[in-house]
This record gives sequence, C-alpha cells and structure tokens, in this order.
Amino acid sequence: MTRAVRMGADGTAPLFALPTGFGRRGPAGSVTPVFRPCIDLHQGQVKQIVGGTLGDNPDPTTNFVAEQGADWFAARFRDDGLAGGHVIMLGPGNEDAARAALGAYPGGLQIGGGITGANAIEWLDAGATHVIVTSWLFPGGRLDERRLDELTTTVGRERLVIDLSCRRRGDDYVVVTDRWQTFTDVLVDPPTVAELEGRCAELLVHGVDVEGLSQGIDEELVARLGSMVTVPTTYAGGARSLDDLDRVERIGQGRLDLTIGSALDLFGGTGVRYTDAVAWNRTR
Repeated sequence: MTRAVRMGADGTAPLFALPTGFGRRGPAGSVTPVFRPCIDLHQGQVKQIVGGTLGDNPDPTTNFVAEQGADWFAARFRDDGLAGGHVIMLGPGNEDAARAALGAYPGGLQIGGGITGANAIEWLDAGATHVIVTSWLFPGGRLDERRLDELTTTVGRERLVIDLSCRRRGDDYVVVTDRWQTFTDVLVDPPTVAELEGRCAELLVHGVDVEGLSQGIDEELVARLGSMVTVPTTYAGGARSLDDLDRVERIGQGRLDLTIGSALDLFGGTGVRYTDAVAWNRTR
C-alpha cells in the first residue's frame, strides 16, 4: 500500500511512490536508486551547512542561505514529482518552517530533527510520510530498546526512518548524535543494520565527515552500506557532481538513494543542476 502523491508539473507520475513498508524493492531485493531532495533548516531558514561545524555554535560554517522559505522548496519538489525527500530541523526555532514545508507538500516529505516518542504523531499529522529519529534513540550514547519499541508502537514500523549518520573513527563508522557532535557506542556495521532494519521502514545515513563540503562522497561508507542494507536507504554527504548519482549506484550495489545538498544550484552550488538531477530520476 502506498500514500497518494501529487503528480508532477508535466502531468507525469511521481518519480517513485512513497512506501508504507519496504519501498521500491522487488521480490529479489532489487531497487531503482534515485536522487532524493532535502530541506535543511537552521534558525528558521533553509541553509546548507558544513555538518561537522554544527554543535552549539550559533554561527556554523554556512555555504548557503535561501531567500525563499521552506514551503517554496517543498512546492518545487512537489511540482517536479520528487518524493521521499527529507526536512531536517537543525536545532530549535525551525518548527514553523518545517510545518510550512509539510503543508506545501503533504504526503511527500519525511521530517527529522528533535523527533521523540512524544511528538512523532504530531509531525505525521502535519503531513510527513515518515519521522526520522536519531538522538532520542541513543541517550547516553547507547541504543535505547524501550524508546525504539515505543516509537514502533506509536507510529508503526512503516512510518519510521532511523538515522544512522556517522563519523569515521579508526576503521569504524560510529553513529553520532546531538547535531553530529557526540559519538555513541553504536557502530554502523552488519549486526547493527540487521537489527534495526527489522524495526523501521528506511535508513538515512549522513557521512558527516564530508557533509556540506562538496568534495566527493565517502566511497568507503557507501560501499559498506551497499553490502549490508536491505531496506530503502538514503546516503547524504559530499556529492559534488551528477556523476555521483552513478557512482553511488555502482559502489552501493544499486541499494542506495542519494541526497545532493551544497553542490546543487538550487542551493547556490555549481556542481549539479537541479534540473539535471530531476532528469536523471526520470531515466530510472
């Protein structure tokens, strides 16, 4: 079963239907990777930020600040038939902008940032297809099974995306929380992924070490994810050209979608034309 999504501006069907279960995988686990859009919110504005500089810093390194509101970008994604993108609230003061985005594209966007068991239903009611959860699931740097059970009971596994955004430490990739500043005890490895996949609809993974730099994807992380994920998974971080869509498809064994942020001309970048990314999806 899928949620209804508005048609593209040219009258074509959306680029992929939003799943309430395991997404676009066929019986043999095949998947058609796509470009997924994003709206990152900081202090109520749409921005592109170097992820590793966030923390409690009121002035993180910022690549782009939009003149338009979040609803403008959401409407653009809606009209271009792009589904499955995410709205991320980077700290407080972003709730109104997030609601405006969801209102402009109900049934087309996921929401993350500050999501808890207490407010998850509120965001689904506001129009989000899924809630994306990280920090609340890892208090004290460890996965809280009780909280995860609460979420799956409250919103349903089919409406939950678990964010395993991570940074490299030695040979491992370690989940980071609190605006990507706090290392947890949780590794992004086959046992972790296998455990969590059975309790959510999708995974979202930012390669925080390269996030916002537009200097290339974290190929090692993409390769590792491609070898272990079996549910729809979106990778974000470092994309700098349209070729990265093909690169993620190849290195990730066709199992990962890609979000492009700072390199996209829609966000002030020069590496990727938004219209080309949309066209790439239409070839899938």
